Amino acid sequence: MSAPLLDAVRQHLAETGAEPTPAGVVAALRAQGRLLGDAEVLGVAAELRSELVGAGPLERLLADPEVTDVLVAAPDRVWVDRGGGLELTEVTFADAEAVRRLAQRLAAVAGRRLDDARPWVDARLPDGTRLHAVLPPVAVGSACLSLRVVRPRAFTLDELVAAGTLPPGGQRLLRAMVEARLSFLVSGGTGTGKTTLLSALLGLVGPGERIVLAEDSAELRPDHPHVVRLETRPANQEGAGLVTLADLVRQALRMRPDRLVVGEVRGAEVADLLAALNTGHEGGCLAQPYIDAARVGRHDEAPPAPRGMGTDGAVLAGGPLLTGAP
Repeated sequence: MSAPLLDAVRQHLAETGAEPTPAGVVAALRAQGRLLGDAEVLGVAAELRSELVGAGPLERLLADPEVTDVLVAAPDRVWVDRGGGLELTEVTFADAEAVRRLAQRLAAVAGRRLDDARPWVDARLPDGTRLHAVLPPVAVGSACLSLRVVRPRAFTLDELVAAGTLPPGGQRLLRAMVEARLSFLVSGGTGTGKTTLLSALLGLVGPGERIVLAEDSAELRPDHPHVVRLETRPANQEGAGLVTLADLVRQALRMRPDRLVVGEVRGAEVADLLAALNTGHEGGCLAQPYIDAARVGRHDEAPPAPRGMGTDGAVLAGGPLLTGAP
C-alpha cells in the first residue's frame, strides 16, 4: 500500500472517529475511491493498527520470542539482539520523521512527555517493554530508540545452567546462598543477564516470605506468590511528583520486607540499602550495571562501607559478589 493512500486512510479515520477495524478501513478506502480485495483490506487494517496503536515497523521484531532488544539508530539502521549479539535487520522507516513520530507515540502510551523541551525519555510500556528514546538535536541525524523486551516467564536456575549462563553445579551454591539469607550484589554489563539471574534467585525464596522490589523500571518477574513492586516516577511538567529510588527504598523498609530488592543501583539509594542490610534486614539483593571490585569501598569514589562490606568489595553485608555474566 502506498504511503499517500495510507495517510489518506489515517486522516479519514481521524476525522470520522472510526476505529481501524476492517469495516472502518473499507469505508475509508471507499471514501478515497479505491476498491480492494479482502486480503488487501485485511493487510491495510493490520498495517494501520500497527501504525496507530502498535510499534509500527518494529511490531514483528518485538513479537519474535528470541528478540531481547530492538535498537533504532537511523531510519535504515534497525538492529536486534537475539542472544548472540547485535544483528542488522531489513526493517526500515520511511524517513527520520517517521522514527520521531513512533518515539513520541510510544512515549505518550507510557504516559511520558517527549518533545524538543524534553528530548529524552526512559519509560515502561504497558506490556512491560522498556523504552528509551532520544530526539534530535541531542541525537544527531535521527531519533534513537532502544526497546528492551521483558519476557513474562521467569527462568529457573536449572534452565540457566542448561543455557550456559551458569556453570554446572553453580546452582547449588546460589541455592544455598538464598536459603542462608545472605545479602548479595548482582553486577554485570548491559545484556549479560542480571535481571534474569536475579529473578531466578528470587524464585527460590520461601513462599512464606514477603519480597519488596524497588526499581527504576519494573523488570523483575520472580516466580513467587508474595511480591510487592514499587517503581520510580519522574517529575511532571510543573516539576512536581518526582519519586526517586532512594524514596522507594525508605518506603520499602516500612513495608515489613523479608527480602528487600533494589534494581539498577546507581546513586544515593545504596546508602539507605546498606544501612538497612546492616540493621537486621537479611537476605537483601541489589543489582548494579557494572562494578569494579577493586574500587568498591574506596573513600574517594563511594560512601564509607558499612559493617560487613570489605574494602576489597568481595563481601557486601555478609554476602557474595555475583556477576550477571557467565
